[in-house]
Order: sequence, then C-alpha cells, then structure tokens
Amino acid sequence: MGQIKVLLVDDSAVVRRVLAASLSKDPGIIVIGAAADPLFTMAKMKVQWPDVIVLDVEMPRMDGITFLKKLMSERPTPVVICSTLTEKSAETTMHAMAAGAVSIVTKPKVGLKQFLLDDSENLIAAVKAAARANVHRLVKKTVNAAPVVQAKLTADAILPPSTHALAETTDRVVAIGTSTGGTQALEFVLTSLPRVSPGIVIVQHMPEKFTGAFAARLNGLCQIEVREAVNGDRVLPGRALIAQGGKHMLLKRSGAHYHVEIVDGPLVTRHRPSVDVLFRSVAKCAGKNALGIIMTGMGDDGARGLKEMHEMGAHTLGQDEETCVVYGMPKEAFKLGAVNKEIPLQRIAHEIVAYGGIGR
Repeated sequence: MGQIKVLLVDDSAVVRRVLAASLSKDPGIIVIGAAADPLFTMAKMKVQWPDVIVLDVEMPRMDGITFLKKLMSERPTPVVICSTLTEKSAETTMHAMAAGAVSIVTKPKVGLKQFLLDDSENLIAAVKAAARANVHRLVKKTVNAAPVVQAKLTADAILPPSTHALAETTDRVVAIGTSTGGTQALEFVLTSLPRVSPGIVIVQHMPEKFTGAFAARLNGLCQIEVREAVNGDRVLPGRALIAQGGKHMLLKRSGAHYHVEIVDGPLVTRHRPSVDVLFRSVAKCAGKNALGIIMTGMGDDGARGLKEMHEMGAHTLGQDEETCVVYGMPKEAFKLGAVNKEIPLQRIAHEIVAYGGIGR
C-alpha cells in the first residue's frame, strides 16, 4: 500500500487544521482534503476518492450518521469517527459504529488543539487500522505506524503470570477479546445468544464513556443482560460484562463464584483495557473451566493471554480470516499456537451455547 489518502470531515476549522497537522506527522499518510460537512465532502470525493474518512458525527446540513449510511450503501469506505468525549456523543457514536464505522478517536470540549497534538499517535494508528479493514465484511455484518512513544508493556504490569489455575467449579466463564470491527461482531454474536447462556467477560478496545453507551445499546438488543462492568460485578449465566474504557478488567474468584475487578494501571500492549490482562486473569482463576475467544482486531493484544489460557486447559477459539474485518489479533494468536480452532463469526454463538451445555 502507498500513502493512505485521508479526507477530514468536521464543521470546526480548528479541528480540521489540527487533525491534518497530526496526521501529516506520518509519511505514510496524506490528507487529500477537508470539508465542513458531508455535502461539501461528497463534492470533493467526486474528484478524488479517499482510502479513509475521519468523520465528525454532529454537523450542520447533514449529520455524520446519515452520511455514513449513504456512503456504506453506495460505496463502502473505511470511516474513523472523531467524537467529543461526552455521554451524549457516546450514544450517537454507537449508532455510527452500528452503521459501519471502523473505530473511534476522541476529542475533548476544551484544550482541543493540544490534546490532538499530544494524542496524534492514537489517531495515526486508527487511520492505519482503518485502511487495512475489510469494510465489505463490516457492512455485510451490519446489514444481516507511528513512532512508539511508550514501551509496549505486557500483562506483567498488572498481574504476575499464571502458575496454576484454581480448582474447577461448576460455573463456566467465557472470555472474549476484540478490537477493530469488534463492535459489529460482538453485536452479531451476543444478539444470537439465548437468555440462558454462560457468563461472559469482554474486552473491546474503546475509549472511556463509550463502553457504557455500547453496553446499553447491546442490552436493548439482546436476550441476555449486557452491562458495563463495575468493580465486584458477579459473572453470572445470562450476563455479559464489558470492560470500562480506560480501565483494566480482571476475573477474580471467591469460593465457587466469579466476579470482576476493575483496576487502573499502565497501557498493556498499548491498550487499556487490555485483552491480555483479562485473558491472563481468566487463565489464573478459571483454567480449564473457561472458553477463550479472540476476534477481529488490529495488533496482537490477547494473543499471549489466550496462549496462557490454552496452557491452563481452557478451550480457545479464534475468528477466521474470512469473516474478520481485520485479521490481526486472531492471526497472532494462531501463530503462537494459542487457538484450538478457527471458526467463522456465524459459528461463535453456537460454540458458546455448546460450551455452556445448554440443553444437555
């Protein structure tokens, strides 16, 4: 791939200038244009089509979601949502993700210029991931490197490696990790589950505030209960707990029961929450009493943690390349020998139900 051609869509001239300056730091990215709203954008796209669009969701004349739906129905193109870090924007952004956006970057209400300049690494990474995304798979499911600033820490930064798992209980737990393309993939899986299903713990790479809106949206669509996890939440049959954005989530055990612990800590594999942290804790607390699933996403977060689960006797699955929006995380896990088998997205809910022994 040559330079990634990016088009910026935001009604703020300041945001457009700062986004362009941030992206221009990477020689692999070229900003081919900027527009104040989707109507101007469509005119620019007739001249040169971008590889990735960075899109605000709240704009005059035509809002970002209306534009996104039109784009995905006519010519699917990777879109990164650039959204304000507020509860209202989080809810709107979830609609955009459901409509086919690839990922989210955030912007604050104040201190915008400095924030975007400081956070340019995340913006660049989001654009690069979007450029590699297979949005045709994303749309189908919806309808039916910058210089490293921080060291890439491992799960050792949060908890020590597993040496043995606690004794097996009658409770079973399913642990899922996903990133780019994961919001739509999780919706597909969780809405396919019956009300009586094993307890599930999930890490989806997503900024703070957005995980609450994401969980609330899924809760309204699913037969099972879906909620953003809070410290001490029990892992129960018929319940899925989604890790908070900006916090790590660990599985813990008290007697025969599982619960989650929400903790601060450094970025692990450049993420917080980290799939590796969750999977390691599951390996340690549940061992062979767990099912680990790694799904679509960029990078390698979760690969080592899934390997630890596998070594402790857990059954492990990876989403196959054919159905991934980005075959990154499952690929790395497969290369490590962490995956018992790869399966298509359409089979994951079935495997969860079968694992829980529903109907036996």
